[in-house]
Parts: sequence; structure tokens; C-alpha cells
Amino acid sequence: MQNPLTLEALHILDAIDRRGSFASAAKELDRAPSSLTYQIQKLEQDLDLMIFDRSGHKAAFTEVGRLILEQGRLILGASHDLVDKASALANGWELELTIAFDGIIPVNNFFPLVSKLEEISSTKLKLQEEILAGCWEALAVERADLLICPKVGMIPQDLKAQVIGSMSMVWVASNDHYIHRRVGELNDQERQKYKVIAIADTALEHPIQTVNVLDKQPRLTVTNFHAKVDALIAGLGIGTLPKQVANTFIEQGKLSLIDGTDEQDIEIVLAWKRNNMGNSKNWCIQYLTQHWNLVNPL
Repeated sequence: MQNPLTLEALHILDAIDRRGSFASAAKELDRAPSSLTYQIQKLEQDLDLMIFDRSGHKAAFTEVGRLILEQGRLILGASHDLVDKASALANGWELELTIAFDGIIPVNNFFPLVSKLEEISSTKLKLQEEILAGCWEALAVERADLLICPKVGMIPQDLKAQVIGSMSMVWVASNDHYIHRRVGELNDQERQKYKVIAIADTALEHPIQTVNVLDKQPRLTVTNFHAKVDALIAGLGIGTLPKQVANTFIEQGKLSLIDGTDEQDIEIVLAWKRNNMGNSKNWCIQYLTQHWNLVNPL
């Protein structure tokens, strides 16, 4: 049996409630009042429900009618949203887009992009933190559509990668850490004596990686960049941070550079798969290429 509760009927109920009368609703909908009255009466007959109480001077929604009206508005909203999404998709704009980024990159670097994209598209963005091999795995298994992370030696052939910036990494420890009492170069043999704070690789399928961690070196592994910063400030070990982040805590007297260490310069790349190039993905690539500028996260 065909459902008599059509979108048209829900539009009529919505208009009657907003306008306050059948006559005003008919004027908004460019219909004859008698036409609306007939359609509502037929709807009540088909549903075997009383939508309006006509015992008074003016027809009013019954409790059942009010339920149909309120739930019907949810259906109308969902139908409009569906049409908007279908139209956007038909015109080449993705419904959702995930941007993965290495945890050493401040997430607020992407906030201007989010604001600008909202002005031209209804695409829902997801900003997803990944670590080390997890970055490239996210792109390979399509957990992410775009990736911003440190450059690696070999880029898979199905990926396109473009250098968009650089970052300097420095060795730091809390001000009262005993490493500051040593003298001389901090070579691998010396560094192996000190616990290092590392962030866990987020790779689920690919072999995990470590950076600046020696095989026999004691380590404390944390799950994200902020936890690493907190552990360093607490004096639990040594580790590397982006120079601009480290400088903030050095100025606050919470961390110090480790004497005898050098800055490590790394290139930051934007990478993506060559297939499935929608409008939002293309727009984000152009925006990040033109406007990338690392900012302080903390």
C-alpha cells in the first residue's frame, strides 16, 4: 500500500503551522485553500488519524498531529540535505575528505584551510593525526585522501608528492635533567645512556618505524605529540621537537637545548593518490601548496 504521508503533505502541515492558518499556508504554497483542506482531510482518512481538532473556532493540531508535524520536519530536513549532497557530488565536490598529518605538525596549521573551504563547499573535513609509517599507510589503504608529513626516501609510484615546506628538529630535555651535566659531543654511544621519549607509530599493517631511537636505548613510548612534550617537561627523558615548538618552552624555562647536538632539517611534503581527484581534494592541494606556513601549536 502506498504511504499517504508524502513530502508534499509534510510541506503543507509545516506551512499551516508556520503561517497559522489554512488560508495563509495556501497563499504561501500558491494553492487554493479548499485544495489544502481536501488534501488534509484525505490524509486523515487514509491514516485513520485526526491531525486537526476542528471543535473550536480555529483548527488546531491534535497531539498526534503535532507528532506528525515535528517528526515530519526532520524528514523534510533530511530530504533537503540529501538533495544538497547529491547535487554537490554530481558537480564533483566530495561529501567527505580526510587530511592526515604527522603528529609533529601543529594541527592549527589546517584551521585556515577549514574556514576557507567552508565558504565554497559543504565537504566535511576530518583532520587525522598519524605517526611515522602510519602516515604513508593511511594514504596507501585510503584512510586518508591527503597527507602532510616529513619526506621519505622512496615515494610509491601511485602517489604524487610535493615539497611544501621544511622544519628543524632539535634535541631537548627538562632544565634539571642530568644530561645537561655531561660535556662533549652527544654521539650514539653517549646518547644510548639516556632514556628517549618516542611517539608510537600508528601503522596497523605496514612495518613500524622509529626515528632517533637507538636499538639498546631505554625508551618511554607515548601515544601523541602533546604527551611527548609533557613527558619531556616532566624530566622523564630526552627527545627531539620542532625548533619552533621547543623555543616556546625554552623561553618559558621548561626545557633546554642539549649541548653537543645539531639541528636536523627535514622537508615537509604534501602527498596524495593520483586517482579520485575531486574538487575539494584539488582545492586543498592548491591551497596547501600556496599557503603552507608552520605555526606554533601550543
